[in-house]
Amino acid sequence: MKLDWDRRHCARRGHITYAPDEAHLRERLRAETALGEVWRCLRCGDFALGPPHGSGPADRAPEVPRGRALRDLFILRFLAVERLLRGVFIVIAAWAVWRFSNSQDSVRRFFEENLTVFRPVFRHFHYDLEHSPVVDTIRRTFEYKHSTLLIVAGALLAYAVIEIVEAVGLWAAKRWAEYLTVVATAAFLPLEVWELTEKVSYLKIGTLVLNLLAVLYILLSKRLFGLRGGHAAFEAERRGASLLEVEEAAGAPQGTGGHHVTRTLVTGSSRTDTV
Repeated sequence: MKLDWDRRHCARRGHITYAPDEAHLRERLRAETALGEVWRCLRCGDFALGPPHGSGPADRAPEVPRGRALRDLFILRFLAVERLLRGVFIVIAAWAVWRFSNSQDSVRRFFEENLTVFRPVFRHFHYDLEHSPVVDTIRRTFEYKHSTLLIVAGALLAYAVIEIVEAVGLWAAKRWAEYLTVVATAAFLPLEVWELTEKVSYLKIGTLVLNLLAVLYILLSKRLFGLRGGHAAFEAERRGASLLEVEEAAGAPQGTGGHHVTRTLVTGSSRTDTV
């Protein structure tokens, strides 16, 4: 069963209706019932009881995401949440590195004291704790200079800010955020591939696949960097998805270069295109 994004969204957020000043369009979007006037929703096409939410010229009608545009918005917001969570986690990591840089000696003593407590336990299971890769890695961090740790903390914080800015922009469906996401994510892909050559894990593989899919999806669906017609084609596609514009096209069909396009929209039926 195919998911109807338009009706699903309207069921959760409510319908969006609009009364255009143009009489022929107003008549197509309005009807009278025994319960009162009803107006056609710009998103799902169903009629909603009550006065319209707005009115004015047809070209001032709100651009309502519907169909593919609504699905794209859902995916962008999923990516926004993922970026936000990642940004918050990196902020915490940056704070931890900064705190560690200011109390390196005390943390070293705390670690060695607790390691002594656990030595008999690991010895019982025949595990060489002294030569454990995890322990060796932690001990190497104690050798880092204070200035080096501050640089690491600053770099982590800068990366976190980029992730959070991406999240805010993607949630609002801003085009600059789409460019930023593609550029920033693609810049870190070689590093993620290199990390996989060092050690393979399901988390690293999942992160790499998610980032690759995000870059390809945004590049192609949003027509960035001139792909698939670029920004002009993207805007034309978005505007063409407006139900009000479909109604206007149905009232005033146009022909260009011998190609006649007629779009008929009937209450309760789907759109049909004849070329």
